[in-house]
Amino acid sequence: MTHPFPGRPPRLKEVFQNFDPPLYFVTFCTWHRAKILACDVVHASFIEYATQNLSRGIHTGRYVLMPDHIHLFVSPPRNLRLENYVRLLKQHLNRALRVDLPNGQLWQPGFFDHLVRANESYRQKWEYVLQNPVRAGLVKAGQDWPYQGEIERIDVM
Repeated sequence: MTHPFPGRPPRLKEVFQNFDPPLYFVTFCTWHRAKILACDVVHASFIEYATQNLSRGIHTGRYVLMPDHIHLFVSPPRNLRLENYVRLLKQHLNRALRVDLPNGQLWQPGFFDHLVRANESYRQKWEYVLQNPVRAGLVKAGQDWPYQGEIERIDVM
């Protein structure tokens, strides 16, 4: 089987099975970093998607919607492929966006993810992410950014 992203190492399934449930830090970007995400309609759509998935055992923690990318923490059940979650989230946001881009593509392919391990601090990662709007000059304090929040409190192992 060929790897979907050439140049990236394959997943080590044995490692990921040690974290039950796993907590992932996920980032994905718009195509050509189009600044189309920081708006009320996308924020409401994101919250709707995350809330609907609670019944499927998919827990979305903290998140930040930047103009051209999204950071989120998600804890899916072990039998769910993270790729499917992100793909369906992108599709859900597509319906909310209803924008016409020159080539019709809204998202960069794939996403970046990081397994948050027991020895890592969810709070430290969150503080870094929360400061993204500050570093981008959009607000003076991360808490003032209207497109961030927490769907459900997730406690790390």
